[in-house]
Amino acid sequence: SELIKPYLGSKYKVTEVPKSLIFYMSKHSGPVNEIQWCPVLEQSHMLLSASMDRTVKVWDAVDTGCCLKTFSCHSSAVRAARWSSCGRRILSGGFDSMLHLTDIETGKQIFSSKTEFRISALKFHPTESNVFICGGFSPEVKAWDLRTSKVLRVYKAAVQQTLDILFLPEGREFLTSTDAVSRDSADRTIVAWDFQSAAKISNQIFHERYTCPSLSLHPKESVFVAQTNGNYLALFSAQRPYRINKKKRYEGHKVEGFAVGCEFSPDGTLLVTGSSDGKVFFYNYHTSRIIRTLSAHKEACVSATFHPVLPSLLATCDWAGEIKIWQ
Repeated sequence: SELIKPYLGSKYKVTEVPKSLIFYMSKHSGPVNEIQWCPVLEQSHMLLSASMDRTVKVWDAVDTGCCLKTFSCHSSAVRAARWSSCGRRILSGGFDSMLHLTDIETGKQIFSSKTEFRISALKFHPTESNVFICGGFSPEVKAWDLRTSKVLRVYKAAVQQTLDILFLPEGREFLTSTDAVSRDSADRTIVAWDFQSAAKISNQIFHERYTCPSLSLHPKESVFVAQTNGNYLALFSAQRPYRINKKKRYEGHKVEGFAVGCEFSPDGTLLVTGSSDGKVFFYNYHTSRIIRTLSAHKEACVSATFHPVLPSLLATCDWAGEIKIWQ
């Protein structure tokens, strides 16, 4: 993309809060669960979307706003989809309990496997590009190796469902947010794991009785946030014992049972989240104050993600199947 080229190799300038709509992209016939910019910066004009309509789509979300490819390998809702680190493949998992790794050029499945549970979360290991973690409607979370097409390790948690997975820097540890079985106990909402040994490091991280549908790591500081069904974002240390920061809470948006995503801007100054009322909220990371709200969608906005190179480009998606690009 000619728009991205001038920014490649330059230091990411301060993130601007986007103000205007550039593209309105509506080709999904069901809610969009997840969107992600291609991690290869030269190809980061491409945006991936996974939908309840059983498809995964790839868009040119920078230059044209057009849908480039549609992949229909799932027979049920696609809950999670991630780019591979090379940007040539897409890993997807759905409510059909299937895992697929699809070559985006040919559309062929390089790897397919049936799991014992409906899949709701997938994450690639940050340094081992052939390894990913898969979770869903099961008490177990599994690490897979694409080279052998086999399960590497099983992480056993006494939960009903894994909602999100977050690798901590270097990938030696990761977190899972869960829909804990016993509502009377607040342990197990966020669980920290040792990646190699599969040992549970901690399940005493978050003590409030709210589930956390999404987790996000700060790009520069050793902290992460958890989206909570208490309608606020909680801030934690990303180092043991992963203490909560009681002084900072990011409040104002609504979650209300939707798997609303959140993330930091690439420069780490802003925190952005969707909201069940269709708005996007921008918080100052340091002061936890709302900087601006964007009336982005009529239905619940479940994801808002900043472009990795262009300082003010934001993609959002909603429960009506719409994707919008803002600047």
